[in-house]
Amino acid sequence: MDFALTEEQTLIFDMAKGFGEEHIAPHAQKWEAEGTIPKELWPQIAELGLGGIYVSEEYGGSGLSRLDATLVFEALAMSCPSVGSFLSIHNMCGGMIDKFGSEETKQKWLPDLCTMSKVFSYCLTEPGSGSDAAALKTRAIKTNDEYVLNGTKAFISGGGYSDAYVTMVRTGEDGPKGISTVVVEDGAEGLSFGGLENKMGWRSQPTAQVQFDDCKVPLENRIGDEGKGFAYAMAGLDGGRLNIAASALGGAQNALDLTMQYMSERKAFGKPINQFQALQFRLAEFETKLQAARIFLRQAAWKLDNKTHDATKFCAMAKLMVTDAAFDVANGCLQMHGGYGYLADYGIEKIVRDLRVHQILEGTNEIMRLIVSRQMISDAS
Repeated sequence: MDFALTEEQTLIFDMAKGFGEEHIAPHAQKWEAEGTIPKELWPQIAELGLGGIYVSEEYGGSGLSRLDATLVFEALAMSCPSVGSFLSIHNMCGGMIDKFGSEETKQKWLPDLCTMSKVFSYCLTEPGSGSDAAALKTRAIKTNDEYVLNGTKAFISGGGYSDAYVTMVRTGEDGPKGISTVVVEDGAEGLSFGGLENKMGWRSQPTAQVQFDDCKVPLENRIGDEGKGFAYAMAGLDGGRLNIAASALGGAQNALDLTMQYMSERKAFGKPINQFQALQFRLAEFETKLQAARIFLRQAAWKLDNKTHDATKFCAMAKLMVTDAAFDVANGCLQMHGGYGYLADYGIEKIVRDLRVHQILEGTNEIMRLIVSRQMISDAS
């Protein structure tokens, strides 16, 4: 059993971390205030091979593993969880197209996705179906050469910003077997967007409802088989949950690093506060939580890469454990800063706000518990 990263994996982590420190971290608070991420950033990221992390090399991708991806997103989140997580969503779309699309579909979408000349968003959640995703109501009526879409998607990262939307729609019966996946391009007739959501965190990501009013989508824009869309969406979420967990881990690690520096400089009662045993104990707890979370996350990623029978359960457990631990650590780091932690200039309060949503999206942590317990009961019967 070898827990060490390979030389290549270490280089991947260092590359992503270095890029974030140079091109993301100095601008993170500005982008948060502006409520958007400059589109010029994405081709720079794509030049590193991070626009199509899971996409086969023949279509312009990097063909990296799920474990490799967790390293990328942990490293980027050390500079800004919001920016790194947005890239994760784009890559989730690329992985779905590469895995389930036809040859024609791959040729049509993946080259632009990998160069990030087109940014992709993922549209599953609706105003009335969040955790109960299979109850989605956005309807796609099939005609001779197109689908006509009607409905609304909610909480969409990149709504009104992205160039294409990988969208789960109902083409058949109620329930999961009546769902298909289509790509809706920006500018499509009948496509519109709600106003930007005013969020607690992830504020640099434009988030809005995506609305379809007799929106016309060519039949050739369907991904894979009709009626398989829900299975595709759930398969995409296994990797998405790992990436969201990795982003939470990176944010929390940055919070802890900032706290270590602050505690060495801040003095109280005549000495640096890192010399007080009660606070040292807190640091030890934070470090232990993050190291345990990191090992468990990488084990789950290994299982997904190796297609083990319990991979989905482990992805859910990792998402649950890592995002809870990361938020607790970041929140604790804010406390260690005292009143300064509450000020934006110190960077800690942004991390806390950003990481809170990691416990909600890609399946709430309550749903993660449901996935895990159901699998345990199934395995025992």
